[in-house]
Amino acid sequence: MDYSSRLEGFYKLSPGQRIEWLANLADLDASQIDALLSGGLEIAQADKLVENAVGLYSLPLGIAANFTINDRDYLIPLVTEEPSIIAACSYAAKIVRASGGFHAWAQEPILVGQVQVMFQDNLDPEADAVQLAETIQTLRASHNHILDARDELLALANAPHPNLIKRGGGARDITVREFFHTRSGPMLVVYLAFDTRDAMGANLVNTACENIAPRIAELTGGRVNLRILTNLSDRRLARATCRVTADALGGHEVARLVVEAQVLAEVDRYRAATHNKGIMNGIDSLALATGNDFRALEAGAHAYAARDGGYRPLTHWELANNGDLIGSLELPLAVGIVGGLTRVHQVAQIALRILGVKSGPELAGVMAAVGLAQNLAALRALATDGIQKGHMKLHARRLEQEPSKKRKVKS
Repeated sequence: MDYSSRLEGFYKLSPGQRIEWLANLADLDASQIDALLSGGLEIAQADKLVENAVGLYSLPLGIAANFTINDRDYLIPLVTEEPSIIAACSYAAKIVRASGGFHAWAQEPILVGQVQVMFQDNLDPEADAVQLAETIQTLRASHNHILDARDELLALANAPHPNLIKRGGGARDITVREFFHTRSGPMLVVYLAFDTRDAMGANLVNTACENIAPRIAELTGGRVNLRILTNLSDRRLARATCRVTADALGGHEVARLVVEAQVLAEVDRYRAATHNKGIMNGIDSLALATGNDFRALEAGAHAYAARDGGYRPLTHWELANNGDLIGSLELPLAVGIVGGLTRVHQVAQIALRILGVKSGPELAGVMAAVGLAQNLAALRALATDGIQKGHMKLHARRLEQEPSKKRKVKS
């Protein structure tokens, strides 16, 4: 589906006119248009998705315009309740578009699972040298037994997923870490690297971990406890970059002020937390629109921001010699376009149709570009007019929709 993401005056149309335009663009049928208007989920479906379902909760779905990523135009469906996110994202994309657009890529969709193996519980930290040496020897022997059985364990991990294997996915590697002194005694952690293809893959990896756990217990003589994925999916990184001319940004002074704002996030974790929250405004909104797990993305992003022991911004902005502003964003993004909520939620399916992404890594790259755009918009606003000028103007529209409340007058 080819289109231009430059939607001049789109915001001036009525919601009905926008839906009509979108229906023509994406060739939506009447049932899909109804899904956009109703939220795309029925109570019977909700009852199967969660426990004790009593109703449905709707949020607005909007379109961020102007995105050019890897020389292709994208319309970005975003689900959010916060005013200014879609407008700011579209504005930043327009600025970047004038300078050549975003460039983005993502690693292969490798998700990692962990199997925890416990040995002697509550080992005395003051244990004598002989006992400590025996413990170390046991852990290292178990470590080697696991690595020697690597091919067998990979086959066990793949056994529940024959269809995924046919599509080129499946278990890729086994690694092990030793922890000699913990409050619960010595332990090994087995890490299973698993290619989930176009799925986010949490259930795939959890099932694989549970399938290899009994054999790991046999190989080590230990007791297996946790068998679950990690949301710090740092083998599944996505990266986006852009270069913005000073003229497109509003002048050399604005570019300098953006870099100053970036530097504050680099030296002050209080600012870094808000800086990264703004990035996730865009990423979470696209995750919600496409039926992906935004909570997992949040966990991975913030853990990655603290990977060196401090808490750092996920973006980097600097000035080129000619005064252009150069930006980049890198973070783990374990997202998919099949399985999960996308199988049952009509609006998530429509959002993916609008995006036109063909793989999970492509979606991850688009998400990274959206996060970088959101950050650019926030830093530019903070460094010039302040964040509240545009935000409160849009917020005022929300107040007009709130039900009026009669004040009680005391007699």
